[in-house]
Amino acid sequence: MKHVLIVLLVWNLITFMMMGIDKYKAKHGKWRISEQTLLTSAFAMGGVGSLVGSLVFHHKSRKLKFIILLPVAFIFNGSVIFLIWFYLIKTGIIG
Repeated sequence: MKHVLIVLLVWNLITFMMMGIDKYKAKHGKWRISEQTLLTSAFAMGGVGSLVGSLVFHHKSRKLKFIILLPVAFIFNGSVIFLIWFYLIKTGIIG
């Protein structure tokens, strides 16, 4: 269980950094990370990092798609974690 939490933490740190890197690239006219990649990484259990990264770096904070989908990704990620935790408790795998 500890390893899963570490992986989630690292992945959310990566998604946080992706938002910062894309903001930097946007300011400097460089190749960008696609919106599809940013949103997919958020829904792939990186919702916290993506949402916080968007707020900290003020990145994609005016795009309606991100205003709606980043909180949805955050809620989706929380729901997945809750359902897995609930299943593990119910089956007696964890106490």
